[in-house]
Amino acid sequence: MAHQPSDSLSSSQSVPSKSSGWAMATLSLCMLLAALGISIVAIALPALVEVFDTTLAGAQWVILAYLLTLTVSTLPLSRLADGIGLRPVLLGGLVLFVVASLVCSLAPNLGFLIGGRAAQGMGAAILMALPLSVVRQTVPAERTGAAMGLLGTMSAIGTALGPSLGGWLISLLGWSSVFLAMALIGGVAFFLALMTVPPQAKGAQPNKTSRLRDLDIAGLVTLVALLSAYALALTANGGAFTLVHAGLLVAAVAGAFLFVRIERSARQPLIAIALFKDWHLGSGVVMNLLVSAVMMATLIVGPFFLKVSLGLSDALVGLVMAIGPATAALSGVPAGLLTDRLNAQTVVRIGLGEMTVATLLLAFLPVWLGVPGFLIALVFLTPGYQLFLAALNAGQMMRAGAEHRGAVAGLLTLSRNLGFITGASLLGAVFAWASGDQNPIDAGSEAVAIGMTVTYLVCCGLVLMALLLSSLGQQKEPVGEARGTHKEGT
Repeated sequence: MAHQPSDSLSSSQSVPSKSSGWAMATLSLCMLLAALGISIVAIALPALVEVFDTTLAGAQWVILAYLLTLTVSTLPLSRLADGIGLRPVLLGGLVLFVVASLVCSLAPNLGFLIGGRAAQGMGAAILMALPLSVVRQTVPAERTGAAMGLLGTMSAIGTALGPSLGGWLISLLGWSSVFLAMALIGGVAFFLALMTVPPQAKGAQPNKTSRLRDLDIAGLVTLVALLSAYALALTANGGAFTLVHAGLLVAAVAGAFLFVRIERSARQPLIAIALFKDWHLGSGVVMNLLVSAVMMATLIVGPFFLKVSLGLSDALVGLVMAIGPATAALSGVPAGLLTDRLNAQTVVRIGLGEMTVATLLLAFLPVWLGVPGFLIALVFLTPGYQLFLAALNAGQMMRAGAEHRGAVAGLLTLSRNLGFITGASLLGAVFAWASGDQNPIDAGSEAVAIGMTVTYLVCCGLVLMALLLSSLGQQKEPVGEARGTHKEGT
């Protein structure tokens, strides 16, 4: 790949290594915060059902509202960052996230809380997408994989830390404390960004056509509608798939076809459909969706299984779930370093192979061995995810041209968020159906154990589909392109 002047900072503009380190620390904290916002509410669902006198399906929208706005906001806000630079958009996203978190902590009813979460998700879209697109401007090319591994580590820590931190806070201070904690972390991230992120750390060169006045409104509205229909269709009470759900699913599929048609004719589309002509990008997006669904299922199913089937207290559930952050912290950076040294496609397949084993272990070991079985399986799952994530992100960003890096980063984040929505809704519905109760907290221990096994067998199938796509991608890899993807000129 030829080195373009706009691809990164020139030598005279390079970010000094010390400043680069602080900037990476700030971006890592932003990534952690956005991921924490997804997972920390999962363990609060039983408390929200009780406090707001609602159903589990209603309380799930506290999670889905965040995911939906995060998903639909990612692409336009990534395009905005390509136009006016990282720093102003990042600072604005942090302010929005902090204010929305404070609003959530004061919510008098469920509707108010869902609205606050929607605003919080819009801020999180910036915090999750922008670090990927700015890595090439803050670290040397030969350290891209390690940087991606660090960001993957922080994302995994944020996702896995949520249930344990949330359970501890709820037991001490109540449900609103989880949102106050996010506001506090967001405030720290804001002041760090103010001091450490350099103004010149931008995506591509500023481009007026990337600004909001050129936003593809028709495409955005269609995307919001189809994703809302998709989430509603998959949120089936007790796994009961009715004609209403079928109609919503048909509407979502029709909306997807309409969205593609709109994007093909739009002057400044949210998604450049032509990018999907690249097999590697298209298959990578699908793999990212499938694997992310599995990771979200762990956050939904794990606490119910530990609490109902194994009879653990909230504090012990949080302690057991804390194994995720520990394994993520140990495996993220090594995964990135391995990606820098090996074929990225090979590392992707290694990660997916490990996740295949892990989902099979989760289907059976916890039921047979209890907490030790759950921990053994989780220790396999998280490093596999880290290998997959670091290699996929590094490979895709190194292939993308400078003018498309913001769009590719947005697509990777979009696919991950679609996976989270699928995991929270579809796999949550599978778990409820297999457990035989629309609220698994009321199901018996044996029923929840069956739900655990069925759900992770489905998850294993999803990972195997991703592994098949990765194998097909290797067959399409041009000779000499797969290895050393971090180096310019390859």
